[in-house]
Amino acid sequence: MGDRSASISSVIDARGAGSKRYRAVAAAVQALRRGELVAMPTETVYGLAADACNARAVGKVFIAKGRPRFNPLILHVHSLNAAHALGIFDDDAERLAEAFWPGPLTLVLPMRPHTLVSDLATAGLSTVAIRVPAHPVAKALLSAFGGPLAAPSANRSGHVSATTAAHVAADVGVAVSAILDVGPTTIGMESTIVGLAGGEPVATHYAPAATLRLNATSIEPGEALLAFGPTLPEGVDKAAATINLSETGNLTEAAAKFFSALRDLDKQAKAIAVMPIPEEGLGEAINDRLRRAAGPRTNGG
Repeated sequence: MGDRSASISSVIDARGAGSKRYRAVAAAVQALRRGELVAMPTETVYGLAADACNARAVGKVFIAKGRPRFNPLILHVHSLNAAHALGIFDDDAERLAEAFWPGPLTLVLPMRPHTLVSDLATAGLSTVAIRVPAHPVAKALLSAFGGPLAAPSANRSGHVSATTAAHVAADVGVAVSAILDVGPTTIGMESTIVGLAGGEPVATHYAPAATLRLNATSIEPGEALLAFGPTLPEGVDKAAATINLSETGNLTEAAAKFFSALRDLDKQAKAIAVMPIPEEGLGEAINDRLRRAAGPRTNGG
């Protein structure tokens, strides 16, 4: 995999308080607003944070972690009020949040309609995983940023979770613009996850109602087309609808548009032809989700 260590300039000492911490957080906020990744400390482990409302930024998280599949990411917010804007809380959820937030608890809740959170961050599901961390630097970053941050653990998938800035730098350092260094985290284990989404399985996956025909090089009558790249199949003008994930063949752009494109085509046709997508980088994750969506249907979707 080559040298994945971070440059010295990307590690920012955020220990202590006052102006030093303020400058560190301000630099991290600017990076996040540019769509870049920031490693932020929490009381559990360091998180690989991206603007949860920026699909391209979220795509960078999957690239950095080397995840072969699109899995829902935990969204971090600065307060219970901010969490209410993302998820629908019943009485049980409210009691748990009031008892354990801020802290190492993640609640999986029905997602509130019309949020600006990227479909890629929720893996296209109608649920959302939310946490209010207790670490003072995480709280300061979230408050200053003013929106939700998608932040899985800051390590390559399958590797041990990062509990120091040095761990982050060694594992995913080249992918981040800033690592907020506060020394070792105190807990060293990921947060507890509690599902409170009305019985919906947490591990389900999104699939359209329309049938999918993968690796399509032609259009059949009545089909919509999920396209990729600059060259489209003959007969595309007869498609019920066409959405191109990326006219230039950019896999990050394709991943950012993937779930919304499927939803839009699902409303317009009973069958969707899907053009071939390269099995590399984020293309692996896109194809994995397409194969699952095209497979036999189960009660879970």
